[in-house]
Amino acid sequence: MNQGKFVFSQVTVYLPQRQFERIMTKYTDRTSQWSLTAWNQLLVLMFGQLDGCSSLRELTDITTAHARKSFHLGFGRTPINRTQLSKVNQLRDYRIFEEFAYHMVKLAQKKCIDIEFELYGKYYAFDSTTIDLCMSLFEWARFRSTKSGIKVHTQIDIVTHPVSFNITEAAIHDVNAMDWINYEPFACYIFDRGYWDLERLYRIELINSFFVIREKRNPKFEVVAGEDLLEGTDNVLRDQTVRFTTKGNAENYPSEIRRIVYYDPVLRRTFTYYTNNFYLKAEVIAFLYKNRWVVEIFFKWMKSHLRIKCFWGNSENAVRIQIYVAIITYCIVAIIERTLQLNRSTYDVMRILGSSLLAKDNLKDLFQPVEVEQTNDDWQLQLDF
Repeated sequence: MNQGKFVFSQVTVYLPQRQFERIMTKYTDRTSQWSLTAWNQLLVLMFGQLDGCSSLRELTDITTAHARKSFHLGFGRTPINRTQLSKVNQLRDYRIFEEFAYHMVKLAQKKCIDIEFELYGKYYAFDSTTIDLCMSLFEWARFRSTKSGIKVHTQIDIVTHPVSFNITEAAIHDVNAMDWINYEPFACYIFDRGYWDLERLYRIELINSFFVIREKRNPKFEVVAGEDLLEGTDNVLRDQTVRFTTKGNAENYPSEIRRIVYYDPVLRRTFTYYTNNFYLKAEVIAFLYKNRWVVEIFFKWMKSHLRIKCFWGNSENAVRIQIYVAIITYCIVAIIERTLQLNRSTYDVMRILGSSLLAKDNLKDLFQPVEVEQTNDDWQLQLDF
């Protein structure tokens, strides 16, 4: 029998516990002296994320059934009950988990650099996703007469992983989230047309950053320079330098801007992009916008494979903690995949880990193919058939 660590304990080794403890000292509340520490709480919630628990009751039923393993799993010496976990989710300061999630994102970025992306520079996609909530249970997040919900605004480095995220009420319009971005000079920010706000886009221009955004509402403009129906360029129909002519648009964006019309042969659709980058080729601008879909894929992955749709608490604090723990879980799985060079998708790694949390196999061995030697009996069976 393997007397090693549980697979879950091998996973949590990759968490920087000392950094978490330093963050904990910044925040003091009435839960700081409770037997279920913030570190124990983090590990229990990560266990629930990996195991795919759909409710707090399911999670605590599992931890209670394996109470004898509680200490070795990092949950503490005393069994965890549902009331205790529910209270810490409701009362413990969510900023502990938020700050630690940002730290894990930075670690994941350092590990997960895609060497196949050959463009030099920083390229960020920014978007949001709405998570619907039951209005009778989440009255604090009400944004329609019959609906509650929250938004997760996320900035993703299209080469690596998430950079920043903000959780707000669903009623907050997407363009307001543009004010929270920490813009870097000479970095490029890619937006969907829902972020069409010329005044905010011009601020990006003023700090020497770049943007790419899809056209919205066919704004009126005059062509300053450019070509129409370019020859010898793949699928680029127009590459123009324009100025907005309507009073409001001209005041909000008084400079010249580049307008690119591109035909996508796969989707069989024409897209119009605006950018303040006059250096990259038009095909590259279209390529960058296409890579904006990494943020959509990230949202889809999070909603499909992490527990951020079925919440384990009804308070705003509990919801925030669960989302931050989901992001931490995503990052630790990505770090493990790259560190051990598993050459598997994040989904495959999480699925295998989730079904092996209480096993004592070596972590890397779970992803190695097993070679089965055929015996004489096996050969005889094949001949009989």
